[in-house]
Amino acid sequence: MSRWLVTGAESLLGRDLCSALARTGVEAVALPGAELDVRDRRAVRAAIAAHRPLVVVNAAAFTDLDAAESHETQARHVNGAAPLYLANACGEFGVLLLHVSTDHVFSGDARTPYAEDAWPAPRTAYGRTRLEGERAVLRLLPWTGYVVRTAWLYGEGGDNFVRRLIRLEREREFVEVTDDRRGQPTWCADAADRITALGQAALRGAAPGIYHATSGGECSRLELAREVFRLLGADPRRVRPAAGASRSAARGPAYGALGHDRWEAAGIAPIRDWREALRAAMPALRAAERPEPARV
Repeated sequence: MSRWLVTGAESLLGRDLCSALARTGVEAVALPGAELDVRDRRAVRAAIAAHRPLVVVNAAAFTDLDAAESHETQARHVNGAAPLYLANACGEFGVLLLHVSTDHVFSGDARTPYAEDAWPAPRTAYGRTRLEGERAVLRLLPWTGYVVRTAWLYGEGGDNFVRRLIRLEREREFVEVTDDRRGQPTWCADAADRITALGQAALRGAAPGIYHATSGGECSRLELAREVFRLLGADPRRVRPAAGASRSAARGPAYGALGHDRWEAAGIAPIRDWREALRAAMPALRAAERPEPARV
């Protein structure tokens, strides 16, 4: 049985990654932030030296978008420096590195999905620090480094936009959602499956570099919210466009859809359409948001 190491194992994606690895018979060494501080260069090297995995998947990130704007140095420690430490250690021990990144590395000015080789131009501190991490991995591990960008993640394992919508449908008559961003809602389980498949393909010699693990198609936040209500059996007209734009530019690029051309060369199918994935995910999401029965 092969052994993989997952950093940020407590994260929304990290949890589903560990589950996906278990389903495929891979031994996953799950290291949440409490057990491995990826900002500590020595601790990172020691963890890889101790466990000797074949593959490391880095799902650790500083994801508080607004906090990154006012504390960019702190965000850089996790999003920029930590991938550098991981890449150095993986290079030393001959380990493949799959580093998870984001659509925030792009400006959002495009009108068609960003290709894997599109030139990044982040406009936020979060995007800048994430791009630094990407470049460290690709520079230090030109033959064994993989960057997997994903976006608009949702799942049952933690708080996220889709789960909040399920709660709000139950609590409010109407919900207001901004309509100024377009992207690709992506079920964590789907992203985790593709990352797992990519790691396995990498061990067989799949080309290193950048891959985009997001759902097919695209939509606005408003369209996503209305689709969630429809799947809940609620009237989508209860979701109304909010007046004005998002409160903060740090929320993400206005257009963040990503292209998926590189998967074919790796022998892996891209992720299904976002509507199909959301429909498949809804039973688990609803169960996660089900109110607990009152205690007597």
